[in-house]
Amino acid sequence: MLDFKSLNTISVGEAMVELASVGEGTYRRGFAGDTFNTAWHMAQALRGRASVGFATRVGQDRISDAFVAELAADGLDVSVIGRDPVRGMGLYMIQLDGVERSFHYWRDTSAARGLAADGDTLSRAFAGAGLIHLSGITLAILPAADRERLFATLASARANGARVSFDPNIRPRLWASMDEVRHVIPQALALTDIALPSFDDEVAVWGDTDPQATIARIVMAGVLEVAVKDGAGPVTLYSGGVIQTLFTPTVQGIVDTTGAGDSFNAGYLSARLLGQTPENAVAAGQRFSGQVIRHFGARLPKAAVPLLQV
Repeated sequence: MLDFKSLNTISVGEAMVELASVGEGTYRRGFAGDTFNTAWHMAQALRGRASVGFATRVGQDRISDAFVAELAADGLDVSVIGRDPVRGMGLYMIQLDGVERSFHYWRDTSAARGLAADGDTLSRAFAGAGLIHLSGITLAILPAADRERLFATLASARANGARVSFDPNIRPRLWASMDEVRHVIPQALALTDIALPSFDDEVAVWGDTDPQATIARIVMAGVLEVAVKDGAGPVTLYSGGVIQTLFTPTVQGIVDTTGAGDSFNAGYLSARLLGQTPENAVAAGQRFSGQVIRHFGARLPKAAVPLLQV
C-alpha cells in the first residue's frame, strides 16, 4: 500500500491559452494543459484538505498575469510558477468533429520550455511534496539537459519521501523521434510510483497486445501501481501484485472528450492521497472524467465543480 508523507501535491508541466469550441465558429478563451488540468481538478476536489501547486513557467504579460491570478483565485499554490521576461504562454485551439477533437498548437516559444532550467528552483518547488505529478508532455517540451535536471531533482525528492505519478501521454509531434520516446519514457518510469498510461499510446509506441502487457512492461521498471486507461473501455489496474479489470460506466450526454484522461488522473490521485483504495481511486477517476466530457473544454466550468466527489 502506498503512503504519502504529506498531502501536498505539485504538478509539473505546461499550461497554454486554450481556444475551445462552444459552437460553430465560436471559441472561448481559457487555460489548459495536461498536468495543469489534473492539478486544477485536484485543487477543486481537495479544497481545504490538501495543497496543490502547479510548477511551470509563464511570461510577464497580461495573459500570463491573468493565468496566475485565476489559479490563485481557484485555490492553487502559485508560488512555484516562474516568470520569463521574454517568452509567453503557448496557445492551442480545439477543433471538434462530433464529440471527438483535434488540436492546433502554437507553442514553440512557450516559456514553459524553461521550467526545469534551474535545479535549485525545482528543488524548492518539490520540498515538502508528498506527491509530484508529471507527464510525457512535460518531458517532451524540455531540452535534453533540462530533462536530465528534472530527473535528478525527482530522484532527490523521492529519496526524501515524495511519491511520483506519471502519465506517459505520448504526443509524437513533440518528440524528435520515436527512438527518443523509447529512450526517455523508461527513465521516467524508473522514478515513478504510480503510472497512469493510456492504452492507445502504449500500443502505438510499444506494440502492446493488451493492457496486461502494458502493465507487465511498466512493472518491470519498478512501478508499484498502474492504472491503464482505455477510453470508454475498462480500466486495468495493477496494485499489490494483483491485476483487475474494472468496468467503466457508460456516460450520457458527451459533448467533448478533451481532458478526459487528465481528469481521470485527478480523481485517481485525489482518492489515493486521501487514503482510499486503488479500486475506489479508479471509480473516482471515472466519475471525474465522466463529468468533464459532458462539458466543452478540458476543465469543468465552475458551476459544475461540486460534482467532483472524492
